[in-house]
Amino acid sequence: MFGFNAGVNAYARVGVETGVVAASPTRLVVMLYEGAITACNLAIKHIREQDYASKSADLTKAISIIENGLRASLDKKAGGEIANSLDSLYAYMGNRLYIANSQSDIAVVEEVLRLLNELNEAWSELASQPPSANPVQNTSPQNQHGLEKAYS
Repeated sequence: MFGFNAGVNAYARVGVETGVVAASPTRLVVMLYEGAITACNLAIKHIREQDYASKSADLTKAISIIENGLRASLDKKAGGEIANSLDSLYAYMGNRLYIANSQSDIAVVEEVLRLLNELNEAWSELASQPPSANPVQNTSPQNQHGLEKAYS
Protein backbone atom coordinates (compact mmCIF):
# COMPACT_ATOMS: atom_id res chain seq x y z
CA MET A 1 0.00 0.00 0.00
CA PHE A 2 2.81 2.42 0.82
CA GLY A 3 5.23 1.34 -1.89
CA PHE A 4 7.49 -0.65 0.45
CA ASN A 5 8.10 -3.30 -2.20
CA ALA A 6 8.89 -0.63 -4.78
CA GLY A 7 11.50 0.82 -2.44
CA VAL A 8 13.04 -2.58 -1.76
CA ASN A 9 13.09 -3.36 -5.47
CA ALA A 10 14.74 -0.02 -6.26
CA TYR A 11 17.35 -0.66 -3.55
CA ALA A 12 18.05 -4.15 -4.94
CA ARG A 13 18.32 -2.74 -8.48
CA VAL A 14 20.92 -0.20 -7.32
CA GLY A 15 22.89 -3.02 -5.69
CA VAL A 16 22.87 -5.05 -8.90
CA GLU A 17 23.83 -2.03 -11.01
CA THR A 18 26.68 -1.19 -8.64
CA GLY A 19 27.87 -4.80 -8.82
CA VAL A 20 27.88 -4.70 -12.60
CA VAL A 21 29.78 -1.40 -12.77
CA ALA A 22 32.41 -2.63 -10.30
CA ALA A 23 32.76 -6.13 -11.78
CA SER A 24 35.75 -7.37 -13.75
CA PRO A 25 35.07 -8.71 -17.25
CA THR A 26 35.41 -12.26 -15.90
CA ARG A 27 32.92 -11.56 -13.11
CA LEU A 28 30.48 -10.10 -15.66
CA VAL A 29 30.53 -13.39 -17.58
CA VAL A 30 29.86 -15.26 -14.31
CA MET A 31 26.96 -12.90 -13.59
CA LEU A 32 25.46 -13.67 -17.01
CA TYR A 33 25.74 -17.42 -16.37
CA GLU A 34 24.16 -16.97 -12.93
CA GLY A 35 21.27 -15.02 -14.44
CA ALA A 36 20.62 -17.68 -17.10
CA ILE A 37 20.85 -20.46 -14.50
CA THR A 38 18.40 -18.68 -12.21
CA ALA A 39 15.95 -18.12 -15.08
CA CYS A 40 16.13 -21.80 -16.09
CA ASN A 41 15.57 -22.96 -12.50
CA LEU A 42 12.55 -20.69 -12.22
CA ALA A 43 11.21 -21.98 -15.53
CA ILE A 44 11.38 -25.57 -14.23
CA LYS A 45 9.49 -24.49 -11.12
CA HIS A 46 6.83 -22.79 -13.25
CA ILE A 47 6.47 -25.81 -15.56
CA ARG A 48 5.83 -27.99 -12.51
CA GLU A 49 3.26 -25.48 -11.24
CA GLN A 50 1.71 -25.26 -14.72
CA ASP A 51 2.28 -21.50 -14.69
CA TYR A 52 3.00 -21.30 -18.39
CA ALA A 53 3.10 -17.52 -18.68
CA SER A 54 5.85 -17.31 -16.04
CA LYS A 55 7.65 -20.29 -17.59
CA SER A 56 7.68 -18.53 -20.93
CA ALA A 57 8.94 -15.28 -19.39
CA ASP A 58 11.78 -17.09 -17.59
CA LEU A 59 12.86 -19.09 -20.63
CA THR A 60 12.73 -15.96 -22.77
CA LYS A 61 14.97 -14.26 -20.20
CA ALA A 62 17.44 -17.17 -20.25
CA ILE A 63 17.51 -17.16 -24.06
CA SER A 64 18.08 -13.40 -24.07
CA ILE A 65 20.98 -13.69 -21.62
CA ILE A 66 22.56 -16.44 -23.70
CA GLU A 67 22.00 -14.76 -27.07
CA ASN A 68 22.34 -11.05 -26.23
CA GLY A 69 24.79 -11.32 -23.36
CA LEU A 70 27.07 -14.32 -23.67
CA ARG A 71 26.92 -14.98 -27.40
CA ALA A 72 26.89 -11.35 -28.54
CA SER A 73 29.95 -10.49 -26.45
CA LEU A 74 32.13 -13.23 -27.95
CA ASP A 75 35.20 -11.95 -29.77
CA LYS A 76 35.58 -14.56 -32.50
CA LYS A 77 38.65 -12.91 -33.97
CA ALA A 78 40.68 -12.85 -30.74
CA GLY A 79 39.07 -15.97 -29.27
CA GLY A 80 39.59 -18.16 -32.32
CA GLU A 81 38.46 -21.76 -32.03
CA ILE A 82 37.29 -21.41 -28.42
CA ALA A 83 35.03 -18.46 -29.26
CA ASN A 84 33.64 -20.30 -32.29
CA SER A 85 32.95 -23.39 -30.15
CA LEU A 86 31.23 -21.27 -27.50
CA ASP A 87 29.18 -19.55 -30.21
CA SER A 88 27.97 -22.93 -31.48
CA LEU A 89 27.22 -24.09 -27.93
CA TYR A 90 25.26 -20.92 -27.14
CA ALA A 91 23.27 -21.31 -30.37
CA TYR A 92 22.51 -24.91 -29.40
CA MET A 93 21.42 -23.88 -25.89
CA GLY A 94 19.19 -21.12 -27.25
CA ASN A 95 17.55 -23.53 -29.70
CA ARG A 96 17.02 -26.12 -26.97
CA LEU A 97 15.37 -23.53 -24.74
CA TYR A 98 13.03 -22.52 -27.60
CA ILE A 99 12.00 -26.17 -27.82
CA ALA A 100 11.63 -26.41 -24.04
CA ASN A 101 9.43 -23.32 -24.10
CA SER A 102 7.14 -24.60 -26.84
CA GLN A 103 6.86 -28.09 -25.30
CA SER A 104 7.17 -27.23 -21.58
CA ASP A 105 9.90 -29.88 -21.42
CA ILE A 106 11.75 -29.96 -18.10
CA ALA A 107 14.36 -32.45 -19.38
CA VAL A 108 15.46 -30.03 -22.10
CA VAL A 109 15.79 -27.17 -19.60
CA GLU A 110 17.81 -29.47 -17.31
CA GLU A 111 20.12 -30.33 -20.23
CA VAL A 112 20.85 -26.65 -20.80
CA LEU A 113 21.25 -26.12 -17.05
CA ARG A 114 23.97 -28.78 -16.93
CA LEU A 115 25.86 -27.00 -19.71
CA LEU A 116 25.45 -23.59 -18.07
CA ASN A 117 26.60 -24.94 -14.70
CA GLU A 118 29.73 -26.50 -16.21
CA LEU A 119 30.65 -23.26 -17.94
CA ASN A 120 29.82 -21.24 -14.84
CA GLU A 121 32.17 -23.40 -12.74
CA ALA A 122 35.06 -22.73 -15.13
CA TRP A 123 34.40 -18.99 -15.21
CA SER A 124 33.88 -18.81 -11.44
CA GLU A 125 37.30 -20.38 -11.00
CA LEU A 126 38.81 -17.70 -13.25
CA ALA A 127 36.92 -14.94 -11.42
CA SER A 128 38.17 -16.16 -8.03
CA GLN A 129 41.82 -15.80 -9.02
CA PRO A 130 43.71 -12.74 -7.77
CA PRO A 131 43.83 -9.90 -10.33
CA SER A 132 47.50 -10.53 -11.13
CA ALA A 133 46.69 -14.17 -11.92
CA ASN A 134 43.54 -13.39 -13.88
CA PRO A 135 44.49 -12.76 -17.52
CA VAL A 136 41.26 -10.88 -18.26
CA GLN A 137 42.29 -8.18 -15.77
CA ASN A 138 45.34 -7.39 -17.90
CA THR A 139 43.87 -7.12 -21.37
CA SER A 140 47.07 -7.05 -23.41
CA PRO A 141 46.87 -9.84 -26.03
CA GLN A 142 50.02 -11.64 -24.83
CA ASN A 143 48.46 -12.00 -21.36
CA GLN A 144 45.17 -13.54 -22.50
CA HIS A 145 44.81 -17.31 -22.66
CA GLY A 146 42.09 -19.86 -23.40
CA LEU A 147 38.52 -19.17 -22.36
CA GLU A 148 38.97 -15.58 -21.30
CA LYS A 149 40.32 -14.63 -24.72
CA ALA A 150 36.98 -15.55 -26.30
CA TYR A 151 35.19 -12.47 -24.96
CA SER A 152 35.70 -8.90 -26.07
